[in-house]
Amino acid sequence: MVKKFYWAFMAAAMTLSVLLCGCGDEGNEDVILIGSLGMYPGTEASEPGEPDAAQTPVNQEASGNPAPVRKDQEPSVIRVYVCGAVVRPGVVEIPGGSRIEDALSAAGGFLPDALAEAVNLADWASDGQMLYFPTAEEAAAWLPVSQDAENEQSGLVNINTAGAALLCSLPGIGEAKAADIIAYREAHGGFGDCEDIMKVPGIKTSIYEKIHDKIRVK
Repeated sequence: MVKKFYWAFMAAAMTLSVLLCGCGDEGNEDVILIGSLGMYPGTEASEPGEPDAAQTPVNQEASGNPAPVRKDQEPSVIRVYVCGAVVRPGVVEIPGGSRIEDALSAAGGFLPDALAEAVNLADWASDGQMLYFPTAEEAAAWLPVSQDAENEQSGLVNINTAGAALLCSLPGIGEAKAADIIAYREAHGGFGDCEDIMKVPGIKTSIYEKIHDKIRVK
């Protein structure tokens, strides 16, 4: 009796197993991937190594929030405020990586009274920069020029104001003679004309002929 019940139970279990494994359309072997896109009709699981679409960040531009520009990325176009002694003062647009010379050109160039040497035109321009080009008069007021620098700009050495270093730049004038020139002009209130330099001990006609076209008294 027990053996019959056992075999009847085993037969029923096998029949139930066959019915459960073979249910549905014949040949349909779709696999449901729990926790992936394969569990939804019409979708496929992502291939290995590909990002899951469900985990892909929302495009910032599509959401209305544009991606911030990194500080180390230079804009393709920059805006520079050019003012002062230029033809067209104002904000100009120039390509990124331009020089200050390019910003000046975009503003029409210098006015006649501009001091061209006041700004380094070969320097790089940067976005949001302000460039002021002063006139010669403004530059003189802001940066007083020393007597030696003034002599160098004129191309002539003022023997009434030049320091020892500048006097030594004259042919035939060494440290000793430069000291004598300074001592003489302090004792006599300066030189009235260029030839008076020959009144300084040690400076004769031969030296004067070498320097007469390189000196001035005013």
